[in-house]
Amino acid sequence: MDTSLLYSLLMMVLGMVLIYLAIKHKMEPTLLLPMGFGAILANIPGTMVIGETGILTWLYEFGIERYEVFPLLLFIGIGAMIDFGPLLEKPWLIFVGAAGQGGVFLTLIVASLFFPLNDAASIAIIGAADGPTAILVSERLHSTYMASILIAAYSYMALVPIIQPIVLKGVTTKKERRIKMTYTSRSISQSTKIIFPIAVTIISSLVAPDSASLVGMLMFGNLLRECKVLDSLSSAAQNILTPLISLLLGLSMATFMR
Repeated sequence: MDTSLLYSLLMMVLGMVLIYLAIKHKMEPTLLLPMGFGAILANIPGTMVIGETGILTWLYEFGIERYEVFPLLLFIGIGAMIDFGPLLEKPWLIFVGAAGQGGVFLTLIVASLFFPLNDAASIAIIGAADGPTAILVSERLHSTYMASILIAAYSYMALVPIIQPIVLKGVTTKKERRIKMTYTSRSISQSTKIIFPIAVTIISSLVAPDSASLVGMLMFGNLLRECKVLDSLSSAAQNILTPLISLLLGLSMATFMR
């Protein structure tokens, strides 16, 4: 059997596996299902979906490679989902979040022993538990493992509800898990919640200009949420824009699976 034909068959089988995981186990279905279907479509002999005039190639070039539209639009939806209230109540929580990124740097160090630095950094960013960030970093650093990184990032997030209870049981006692932790919140003014995304955008853009597009879209989504005059658009960003862009993103990634 021709090697290229055998590879295409393997990719089609992989596509079916991704569809199975999306439907049967509900593992990031908005991404894995279109990615699986796209893998099947892209590997059908004689298909014209890949190439200069192919729809999947166009989606990839427009959404990821040239303009990075898909991950940036996703960040609008993500920003609209985030409530920064607890952070504004207790600003010191930012250090807890920063410490949580230690795994990213540890992974970077280990991965750099086996991969070039650009690929190692792209792999390490999976630890940020954010698919769009992994896509953006992989594209900016020209990683050759973008498709694998994308699947790993979204599969990892989908498996958190399964993995987390196991880890918690392994590192805590039954008595500790029965502790009821009370939380007292204080009111944060709407003005503060509106100023926060604007201030973060300005400061982060001045400190790291390359982050302006990504942080800006995230904060714009949050501003939609907190301004209270665009509730319908905030809801659309969360419930329509995010799954729609994830679907198109999954289809476009099929260009790597052939």
